Amino acid sequence: MKTKRYCFALDLINDNSLIEEYKLVHQNVWSEISTSIKDTGVINLEIYHVHDRLFMIMETDDSFSLDQKQAQDSSNVVVQKWEAQMWKYQKALPHAKAGEKWVLMECIYKLE
Repeated sequence: MKTKRYCFALDLINDNSLIEEYKLVHQNVWSEISTSIKDTGVINLEIYHVHDRLFMIMETDDSFSLDQKQAQDSSNVVVQKWEAQMWKYQKALPHAKAGEKWVLMECIYKLE
């Protein structure tokens, strides 16, 4: 199976108590959220944190499509509830499009 990797960035509201709360929330992600992520072809997902910046690495199988994942997420009531709650902690990157959270990053170097 060939995998593909996607990397995304997002900022958090620069408030230490909110950042700590956000980290705690992610120690107990709702099972429905994990299931919905896996159901779209994501085989591994990690989120890294530094100061008020988040970095997400998502590895997917051959069936994965960003457009299909966005469509599934937008029609999933539980995912929409989760995303609404996460806006308490998150803020869009300055150059993000309206309503855009995680911004897809471009790979500019790969050690080979």
